[in-house]
Amino acid sequence: MMSIPFVDLKTQYQNLKEDINQRMQSVMENTAFILGDEVSLFEKKFAEFTQSKHCIGVSSGTDALQLALRVLEIGPGDEVITVANTFIATSLAISYVGATPVLVDCDKEDYTIDVEGIKKAITDKTKAIIPVHLYGQPARMKEIKEIATEHGLYIIEDACQAHGASLDGISAGSFGDIGCFSFYPGKNLGGYGDGGAITTNDEHIAEKLRMLREYGQKKKYYHSSKGMNNRLDALQAAILNVKLDHLADWNESRRKAAALYTELLSDIPQIETPHTREGAEHVFHLYVIRHPERDKLLTYLHEKEVYAGIHYPVPIHLQEAYVDLDYHKGSFPITEAYADTILSLPLFPEITEEQIKEVVSCIKEFCAKEV
Repeated sequence: MMSIPFVDLKTQYQNLKEDINQRMQSVMENTAFILGDEVSLFEKKFAEFTQSKHCIGVSSGTDALQLALRVLEIGPGDEVITVANTFIATSLAISYVGATPVLVDCDKEDYTIDVEGIKKAITDKTKAIIPVHLYGQPARMKEIKEIATEHGLYIIEDACQAHGASLDGISAGSFGDIGCFSFYPGKNLGGYGDGGAITTNDEHIAEKLRMLREYGQKKKYYHSSKGMNNRLDALQAAILNVKLDHLADWNESRRKAAALYTELLSDIPQIETPHTREGAEHVFHLYVIRHPERDKLLTYLHEKEVYAGIHYPVPIHLQEAYVDLDYHKGSFPITEAYADTILSLPLFPEITEEQIKEVVSCIKEFCAKEV
């Protein structure tokens, strides 16, 4: 029996240690800690990677979402539609600007936002839709764009789990008006602390975002708007510049690992494996299964030192922080059912076939006992 971590950032660091240390050392020797060449280089590289004209490095994925809303002048009295089964940062960003999150259930098949639910949620106060490319699979962007065009709504993509994902050849983060990314350490592209980026094809939006992230100034000490301090750290940019060169290969390794999991789990009737839509290039930030006795299965796996996890056990509408939205248990039945049954299995680019087979073996042992 082997111990299998949920993610293995140590192995990734050891593989890149020399390049990363050298890049960080260069930043420290040059003492260019705020913005500077490393940030500019990363913005150029990541814009190309996401098929976007502009990339603006910021301090976190949450701040990327908040700045995206601010630059579109969304605030008090406005409503923004998003999905109930996402990390709370998506809705918090809406709350931070004074707007109201309007939640929608998820699609039964692929966990992304339900398109019909979006249509029903639109009111005369709706200003934007934030689809979440959950677990690394793009939402149904063709249909969402049609809805947004019909109703004159902005699209802000929450691509914080979808670095390198695409749909019909179009990269996540380049479908809507603005795309938002997180570089939290455990992401497909992660730094060694917080960091984020915003992508857009609109030059005017890009220019305003660069000002907003740095106190609203275009020129030092000349402030044309009430901006914020949300800059991407130069040391994080240096790390990301090294890692970005490996991201396409890492994503392919994730897809291969996911395919092996699906193949090996296919003969277990109690297990529901992920579904990838036709035309979608899933990057499997998370490999999520469902099991009716999820909590028991998780306990069993941890006893076997297989460190699976849960994303996310309490939907946004049932969080204490959002009692003011006046949702209740039963408001979003698919989201709620999945929150009780989803389980994220260990997955990282360096995971071995032996490790995957061990995870599956433990799951099979548990399921055999439960029959």
